[in-house]
Order: sequence, then structure tokens, then C-alpha cells
Amino acid sequence: MYLLLIWILNALALIAVANFVPGIHVEGFGAALIAAFFLGLVNTLIRPFFLLLTLPVTIITLGLFIFVINGLLFWFTGSILKDFVVDSFWNGVMGAVLYSIFSWALSAAAAQLMRKSS
Repeated sequence: MYLLLIWILNALALIAVANFVPGIHVEGFGAALIAAFFLGLVNTLIRPFFLLLTLPVTIITLGLFIFVINGLLFWFTGSILKDFVVDSFWNGVMGAVLYSIFSWALSAAAAQLMRKSS
């Protein structure tokens, strides 16, 4: 149940990002659900490989290169899905940052509400 709630909240965060960043487009809530699912898969399966591969650059840049990796993966997800479009790399970086902030805030609020209800 909690995983389903987090998935829905991530889709809502993706819609919010599309409203804040002009270069990101989501064609409705269904497309946001699919995009949130694929972003989760990409972040679970591909991101660790890229983090390990670029570890020296990440260390030299004091961790700032992770923003580049997140932006690239966000942009990549937008390029493989039809109803989720990320126009450029920089829109991907801004979208990834905002998506992380929004999904973190929504997940924290949901966790607080679930703790209070139990």
C-alpha cells in the first residue's frame, strides 16, 4: 500500500515539475504514472552503474557531477517515453532537481500522516 502511495506521489511531483519547468511536458496523470515508474526503474537499475563509472569525476567535483548524471537520466527517460518529453539537457537537470525536492517533500508528508494515523 505504501509503495503505491509513493508511486502516486511521485507522479504528482512529476506533474508539478512539468508546471514549473517550461521544457518538460507530461500528457496527463496516466503518462505521469508511467514516467514515474520508468524514472524509478532507471534510478534503481542504471544510476548506480553511472555513479560507479563516474566516481573519480564525482570526487573531483565534490559530488556536483551527480547533478549531471541525474539530469542525463531524467532527459533519457523523457526521450524514450512518448507522453513525457524533456526538451534539453538543462531542462533535465532542472527537472531532476525539482523532482527530487517535490517527491521528497510529498513522501515526508505522507510518512508523517501515516505515523499520525497509526
